[in-house]
Amino acid sequence: MLRFLLLRVLTTIPVLVLVTFVVFGLVLLIPGDPAVTIAGPDATVEQVAAIRERLGLDRSLLVQYWDWVTSAMSGDLGTSLYTSRAVATSIGDALPVSIALAGAALLVSLVIAVPTAIVSALRRGTWIDRVATLGSSLGIALPSFWLGLVFVLVFSLTLGWLPATGYVPFATDPAAWVTHLILPALTLGIAGAAESTRQLRGSIIGVLQQDYVRTARAKGLRGRMVVGKHVMKNASVPLVTVLGLQITALLGGAVLVEQVFGVPGLGQVAIAAVTTRDIPVIQGIVLVAVLVAVVCNLLVDLVYGYLNPKVRPR
Repeated sequence: MLRFLLLRVLTTIPVLVLVTFVVFGLVLLIPGDPAVTIAGPDATVEQVAAIRERLGLDRSLLVQYWDWVTSAMSGDLGTSLYTSRAVATSIGDALPVSIALAGAALLVSLVIAVPTAIVSALRRGTWIDRVATLGSSLGIALPSFWLGLVFVLVFSLTLGWLPATGYVPFATDPAAWVTHLILPALTLGIAGAAESTRQLRGSIIGVLQQDYVRTARAKGLRGRMVVGKHVMKNASVPLVTVLGLQITALLGGAVLVEQVFGVPGLGQVAIAAVTTRDIPVIQGIVLVAVLVAVVCNLLVDLVYGYLNPKVRPR
């Protein structure tokens, strides 16, 4: 297992190098000149040139890239062109909020998907299975932002059970932190639960047809023991892959959900940066998001290797 871990870590290094090239290059393709935007429409050519020199935009792209990469390796992602605030500080304030939201949504997804998939697979072809299949199809089809607006209308404005917008840090008030996360987590988690249910249901049905499961049942083992001990470990392999993809999708999907519920996460910072063409902030957010995705994929590979020893190097 240690060799498997080392190989996976080594394979991420060229990926990270490629990511830095892509992040730096794609942001430069955004139309417009940040120096012109900062200077304003009435600025002179000399004023724009002075701002470009101050920001280092007059240097060659290779020099700009090298300075950015070396600074990023030391934790310095630059300074915002508009707020003059350190990009690492802005991301550091917003990232825990987005991670908390994504983690809560992932928990909601698992709580809904696992029991639903097990019951649906064990009751294959019954009305329970049909209802679960229909529910998963609806969960995938419904847009998250629309579902969030419905939740706000029903649970906040009509019933008054939960707050409609805002966020409270866990250290300030744990109870308020939970209540403010419920609706956005449900909004994000339902779509993930729908996809996880479909994947896990199909995997469980396939494992139930294996010979070793029939042998376990023939020996008189109870259904719960057969499912818990023999079925779930092998059936969870596709689910782990789906969850790994969902983590990165949750961070991306949180952009719209954070806007709906007024959650001060990476989504709001990203939208403000794109609107003002704040290149250092955009580059920092994309780089951090990619790093989170790479780490999540690494963890998924490790769990996958534990569940399926066949993928480990010999």
